[in-house]
Amino acid sequence: MSALGGAPAGGATMDPVSMVIGIILAIIFFGVIFVLAGMSALYALIGIVIGGVLIGFGVHFVPVGGAPAAMGQAPGIATGVAMLAAGAGLAGLFGGAWAAGQGLVVATVTGAIGGGLMMVITGLMVNVIYVFGMGIPAASGKVTKDPLTGDTQAEYKSQGTEGHGLPFISFVGGVIGGALGGAGGTLIYLMLLGVYEQYLPTIFSTTASTIVPVAVSLAGIFAVGMFLVNAVLAAYNITGTIEGPHDPKFRRFPRAIVASLVASALCGMFAILIVVVNLSI
Repeated sequence: MSALGGAPAGGATMDPVSMVIGIILAIIFFGVIFVLAGMSALYALIGIVIGGVLIGFGVHFVPVGGAPAAMGQAPGIATGVAMLAAGAGLAGLFGGAWAAGQGLVVATVTGAIGGGLMMVITGLMVNVIYVFGMGIPAASGKVTKDPLTGDTQAEYKSQGTEGHGLPFISFVGGVIGGALGGAGGTLIYLMLLGVYEQYLPTIFSTTASTIVPVAVSLAGIFAVGMFLVNAVLAAYNITGTIEGPHDPKFRRFPRAIVASLVASALCGMFAILIVVVNLSI
């Protein structure tokens, strides 16, 4: 993220010059798609970018504790940011893809529910392991009181740790992050699926119904890839662990949004051009 906001160790500030350059690049990518593929493809790219931004923003809600959490020395889930975000988002993406035939709104909501549900189950089992397996309560090291419940944290936090377990605010943040990631991944998939269903029958000189398996597979591959791109960008912005929306690192999300906007526009442009270029040839 250094190119879009200075050193990774910084706070929530963003270099205005970098932000402007990123936005200009995204506009150029939009223009390329409009010139080469037309308005319908441009609408699809806009949807892809919105989905990518949802993913990048949603990752900042997900409580990740990494190796310290595994030892009960930090709150969150004991894995990396990108891995946890990918797990939640891909669960939502699969759910949304299953409901693709029900329309954009229903499929996107289904994807959000799938991602959120994955985080509900994960967060519940994490606290079961912490409380009953390790014998430690959930306590935040970033706030003195839980912003949602008002429960104080200091008396439950062990000395020498940054907290442990999964506090309620972290649990809720994880569900929100999973829902945003699932919705974003589903939106990317649906936009690409529409483009491929439009262009592939002409490229392969076949009917729309015949090309559906190819369109579904291709859209799924690119959607998964774009999800991982945005998840890794957000992970690089977070740099390590994060407790959730109450964590000071959460304020870094504007940098990730700009990065996701540019990366999604670039990846989406190539994902669309592979069929447009083949059609022109």
